[in-house]
Amino acid sequence: MKSFAEIDIDQQGSYLKLLSAVSQLSGLFSESAVPFINYRVAENIFCRSFNAENLSRSDTAFDANYNSLGVGLKTFVCTGNSSTEKVAEFNSLSQSLQNLKGKALALKLGEYRNDRINLANRNYKIDNSIYHIVARKEKELLLYETDYNIIDLDNIHSVKNNKSSLQFEDGNHLYTFNYSKSTLFRKFIIPDSAFRLPIDIIEDPYSLLLELFEENKNLKTSTTKLVRGENYVILPLFSTRNLKKIEIAKSSGLNAWHAKPRENQERRPYGEMYIPIPQEIHKQFPDFFPKKDSPFNLEIPTGEIFSAKVCQENSKALMTNPNSALEKWLLRDLLQLEEGELATIEKLNKLGFDSVIVTKENNENFKIDIMKTNSYLEFINGCSL
Repeated sequence: MKSFAEIDIDQQGSYLKLLSAVSQLSGLFSESAVPFINYRVAENIFCRSFNAENLSRSDTAFDANYNSLGVGLKTFVCTGNSSTEKVAEFNSLSQSLQNLKGKALALKLGEYRNDRINLANRNYKIDNSIYHIVARKEKELLLYETDYNIIDLDNIHSVKNNKSSLQFEDGNHLYTFNYSKSTLFRKFIIPDSAFRLPIDIIEDPYSLLLELFEENKNLKTSTTKLVRGENYVILPLFSTRNLKKIEIAKSSGLNAWHAKPRENQERRPYGEMYIPIPQEIHKQFPDFFPKKDSPFNLEIPTGEIFSAKVCQENSKALMTNPNSALEKWLLRDLLQLEEGELATIEKLNKLGFDSVIVTKENNENFKIDIMKTNSYLEFINGCSL
């Protein structure tokens, strides 16, 4: 495919214009001649310009979905022709990694990294993937695409250890794992063919902003921003009875099918499950969900829409009708559990998520997506996205 710079030029789009405009305002944040672009701003500009789905909120392997092309977006300062950048964090798995060394550690890191890429592929129906890079140098941006391959586990070699990190190659790229941060880095090499976008940083961006807002007194106020508890909540996929020892209950929540069978039942159907809605959610945000047993639409990331409702005692459960719809998406497609296999917190940690975000358009229409590990705990303690 063409580069995104070429696509933007062909379509007479706004991507390069917006990148240039934001870069020219770098004086708001830095005195350097190297343009400053916050990575979230770069992600938002990309998604707006190419009408791509923004995935950055869920902290999945990809930042955007462009027509089933997973896009990892990287913006970084680069003084030479390469830069080593973070590609994955494994904080929740640090204990399982701490006793591994050398090639065994490299293989486990590759396994975890690949699992998370494949999870994103399944969740968003991604067919192919690439990295889109915005490298920042003095007075210019360098834009290019490079591969977003999984790590080739059969070709790991050149493994080197030191006190602070592990380094290895897989025939495609050089990777470095920082022990203390439980973070995996990849070396990105800037090709000579990268698109060069000259940037002249404005000397006094403050005056420009004053003029802008003076001339545009009736700028439209946003009504689509996420407001904690108003148009989104985050729910745990684990039991909240004991937050000092987080686990998934063996006979409720995702494993409700494993509970004692009801009268005249030999066993409960494997598809029987629900996402827990802790009482703290109802206490803090009593009007977020419709009343108990009132059906509403629930859209998953693939675009499929389920009929859902809040049900059970104390409105503790988010379920779908049929219940097997939610089970297929979450337990089969994402976690890839076999029929009769229990969901565990270890499985969630390996894939890097333990929560879901539910966003609300109105009382009839909601959306759901996965969220990174610890998202519910941060949310219930007052943190916003």
